[in-house]
Amino acid sequence: MRERSRPCGRREAGGGTGGGTGGAEASPRGERRGDLAEGGSHGPAMEEGAADLRQRKKQNCSESDKMAPEQRNKENSKLGRSPKYMLIQRFAKLFFGCLAAVTSGMMYAVYLSTYHERKFWFSSRQELEREITFQGDSAIYYSFYKELLKAPSFERGVYELTHNNKTVSLKTINAVQQMTLYPELIASVLYQASGSEEVIEPVYFYIGIVFGLQGIYVTALFVTSWVMSGTWLAGMLTVAWFIINRTDTTRIDYSIPSRENWALPYFACQVAALTGYLKKNLNCSAEKFCYLLVNASTYTFMMMWEYSHYLLFVQAISLFLLDSFALAQTEKVHEVYKIYLFSLFLGYLLQFENSALLVSPLLSFVAALMLSKCLQMNMKKGTFMSRLLKVMYIYLVLTVAVTLNFLLKMFVPHKENEHLLKFIEVKLGLNTTKNFTMNWLLCQESLQAPSQDFFLRLTQSSLLPFYILVLIICLFSVTQVIFRRICGEPLKEAVKLEDGRIGERPEIVYHVIHTILLGCLAMCLEGMKYLWTPYVCMLAAFGVCSPELWMTLFKWLRLKAVHPILLALILSMAVPTIIGFSLWKEFFPRIMTELTELQEFYDPDTVELMTWIKRQAPVAAVFAGSPQLMGVIKLCTGWMVSSLPLYNDDDLLKRNENIYQIYSKRSAEDIYKILTSYKANFLVIEDSICNEVGPVRGCRVKDLLDIANGHVYTRESPVTSRQSQVVCEEDDNYAYSKYGRFCHEIKMNYSPYVNYFTRVYWNRSYFVYRINTVISFQS
Repeated sequence: MRERSRPCGRREAGGGTGGGTGGAEASPRGERRGDLAEGGSHGPAMEEGAADLRQRKKQNCSESDKMAPEQRNKENSKLGRSPKYMLIQRFAKLFFGCLAAVTSGMMYAVYLSTYHERKFWFSSRQELEREITFQGDSAIYYSFYKELLKAPSFERGVYELTHNNKTVSLKTINAVQQMTLYPELIASVLYQASGSEEVIEPVYFYIGIVFGLQGIYVTALFVTSWVMSGTWLAGMLTVAWFIINRTDTTRIDYSIPSRENWALPYFACQVAALTGYLKKNLNCSAEKFCYLLVNASTYTFMMMWEYSHYLLFVQAISLFLLDSFALAQTEKVHEVYKIYLFSLFLGYLLQFENSALLVSPLLSFVAALMLSKCLQMNMKKGTFMSRLLKVMYIYLVLTVAVTLNFLLKMFVPHKENEHLLKFIEVKLGLNTTKNFTMNWLLCQESLQAPSQDFFLRLTQSSLLPFYILVLIICLFSVTQVIFRRICGEPLKEAVKLEDGRIGERPEIVYHVIHTILLGCLAMCLEGMKYLWTPYVCMLAAFGVCSPELWMTLFKWLRLKAVHPILLALILSMAVPTIIGFSLWKEFFPRIMTELTELQEFYDPDTVELMTWIKRQAPVAAVFAGSPQLMGVIKLCTGWMVSSLPLYNDDDLLKRNENIYQIYSKRSAEDIYKILTSYKANFLVIEDSICNEVGPVRGCRVKDLLDIANGHVYTRESPVTSRQSQVVCEEDDNYAYSKYGRFCHEIKMNYSPYVNYFTRVYWNRSYFVYRINTVISFQS
């Protein structure tokens, strides 16, 4: 059983009275009688009630705040330094560190803005050409931002989004809930409330907010590394590695409005605050500030991204393991659990009673942790059952969590990403499928295992080697600490540099566990690298700049020729300096070349298509085509579409699969029935999909459609070779279709295709057909 240490103000005199607690305050060794080997024996603090515990917290905090200056004065007098000198030194360090952190974030935001301008020539383009740069789901998010600005009032705009029937034909959706449009709501409010209409265009304001959040993201990583290492040199190295490996740390280049670009900066702030909150010997003011920041950032993160609770679930597992091995103050960890519960409850209410949060693994896991802890706390100490529960604690938590999640899914009506569970089954090889949507998702590059190029890029920037070195040292140190705890040795109240025990710092252990869990996910799905790589940058930078890490290594090597403390201090400055200069020499010219080189993004065919739709198509027209193109049509023209590039709704997934049949070997009559069932008036065929020549045969849209429709026989799909499980049963009978591929046949202009469809516009990339309401059968 873990001891219930004080959350703040743990600097106490060894034999002090503790502010009215009598002889209850013992030495640090006396306080830690709740070690793993003690069999559940606890000090007096474990026996006191909740009310007495709160009173002691306040007393201890006040005592700590009073005693800390006295202790520092004694230490400074021994070193011959006046308290005033030390105060100035600490203030200067804090000031220049904060200045460096803020400057790094601002420079990164300016860098992104400059790079974006060079890539798309935004300032010299018309509004239509700018909007075409938003592709796929990004176009949908920005289109709703435009609609909010066009609404007569903010309240009316929100109402139209929550009762939206002008986007998808025959479907009324709550776009705010289904597409997590809270970032767009905030951006539109800020744009109108700040009076920016006459100063800046809406698109610049929108992307400016996103770039600003990326600057906050970098600043939070800087602060996290600084807090862990004690030097802002680590923060500078973190930022350098983050920017150099931008291809693998962020998706901002490809999809500016994506939800993770809005959400991950808040998660980085939460991690920075949590890092400070977990530190030992933290004064009460700093602890309260960190606690409030964890509260605010956790809730904001949950509101910004529909998948945020999964990432918080991974974080909760990290804290659970940290607490299970008695490496952190139990009270602090449980305060974080309460923050999770509060954020889930508040998110459920403000997200229109989102049932996905009720059946989320985070809620079940945290509830199981709280329940299991109550069972342990209410059990009489020292009994056989108490010792048994201690041994079975992890098993108990997991069992209760799975049971709670199963019960919640039984009694709470939900459609909590069923396709996601099916995808995991197929990805892990637990099931096979011929479903088009599932196989199409498995073919996406972000859902494949990471390529060798990914590891090569991290190695070339020296990030991966140093991360592995830091991780190995920390893991061995943590293992030693856990073994000491099992043997009954207590943790030290304050770990000194000469101790060489970096594994006793709870914030370090948390980050080691967290990066390992995220790394396991990144090894399975390449898209998860955007969650893992930023914290790899942070942990590696902390390690090479931390004297404690080098001292831990020298303790194992038992250096005698050179004083280990001196050598650790030298290396903690020399190694990051050498890394910084090598990175500057190799990568700075490349970054400057990116900013000075003019790129060209111009798509005249798409511009012509959008212009024709706005001029020639009826206002009430409904367009059908690939979901990615439909998103652009909705943004650029405002016309209604039959499908959207969203994958969190079963009905939309089914629509996408049905409309993709225009690229399959189906009859004209079948396609006509599908399109008219969604009240579509115009059909847009993309030549790039119809004549697609993909790098892997079997992952093209038309190949996946043929597999799903049974129009092709294959013993082993090429998708399988890309670590996806698109497997066809050998016993199934596959017959070639008697119809040609629809997208090819319709271009021939012969019956029966001309009976159902009339071509009204075409260019090199797109063919637009009007869907006839009156069918004329002609030979």
